[in-house]
Amino acid sequence: MTETKILPVSPEALDAEIITQAADVLRRGGLVAFPTETVYGLGADVLNLEAVKKVFDVKGRPPDNPLIVHVAGTKQLDDIVDEIPDKAKTLGEAFWPGPLTLVMKRTILVSDLVTAGLDTVAVRMPDHPVALALIRALGEGIVGPSANLSGKPSPTTAQHVYDDLRGQIEVILDSGQTTIGMESTVVDVTVDPPVILRLGGLTRERIEEVIGPVETDSTGDRSRRSPGTLHRHYAPKAQVLLVRHGDPAAFAALLQDQRQAGRKVGSIVHSALLAKLESGEFYRVLPSSIDIFARHLFRTLRELDAMRVEVIVVEGVEEDGLGATVMDRLRRASQG
Repeated sequence: MTETKILPVSPEALDAEIITQAADVLRRGGLVAFPTETVYGLGADVLNLEAVKKVFDVKGRPPDNPLIVHVAGTKQLDDIVDEIPDKAKTLGEAFWPGPLTLVMKRTILVSDLVTAGLDTVAVRMPDHPVALALIRALGEGIVGPSANLSGKPSPTTAQHVYDDLRGQIEVILDSGQTTIGMESTVVDVTVDPPVILRLGGLTRERIEEVIGPVETDSTGDRSRRSPGTLHRHYAPKAQVLLVRHGDPAAFAALLQDQRQAGRKVGSIVHSALLAKLESGEFYRVLPSSIDIFARHLFRTLRELDAMRVEVIVVEGVEEDGLGATVMDRLRRASQG
């Protein structure tokens, strides 16, 4: 079993020695978990196939789930992307670094293992000083799927990574809780109009302000080009049940049904109507602000899992802006 070291590193005062140490681990073919603005990623050198294989093995990740390649500058795209469409350039100029992943045609240098055998590759530039410093120190792009066991809620703290992957990876760079708490938005720019394959931290509305109308396809054949679309994702061990936004009668009825069935029930709510209810020690109220709700959702699901609840009843949110992303994650967590 590998010793997993948690190395604190401040985004405001980067420790060059720690960054160099982590980059050396990647250079030797090891794995490093690193913070981004979205969630913690599990990093490996994109050009080291043995290291990339370790990512799949450690996570228990299906081989048909492509990886996102993280870069620190557009110059690094030369080895990864064969063609950059005009709308991709426009989006990159507007939102990179940031929670946007672009799907483009790949070069022959990118392995089929990274792309799940597809002729496209998903690329993003994270908006986090530690992530960017790590990529620059390595000098290559790094794959960076969420640093968790496949299917579980994505990690938004270093402790979440340690809980899932201790003994399996060498280093976790700890910069505290992530600021967005939801994965990046994935946009296929090989077609026109571009297609959103996975909703994420960048809203459809903001994308359309920059490049005009886009389509959405998170379930069709094209969705295979994005991670997080083909399999059950973001799910705690407990069963997740959804209730309509602001419906205390439905919420109370579902809680009662589950408790009468003898199940240990947790809950997550946010509206003023449901926040006033008294519903036991496993009752969690998150702020009505969708940005803060999104930031803390995965963390709260994990906390309730740690309390060994069997069911988590979650109040849904209104599906506009980032709310659409939150509902996408909750629906996927409740599948199966």
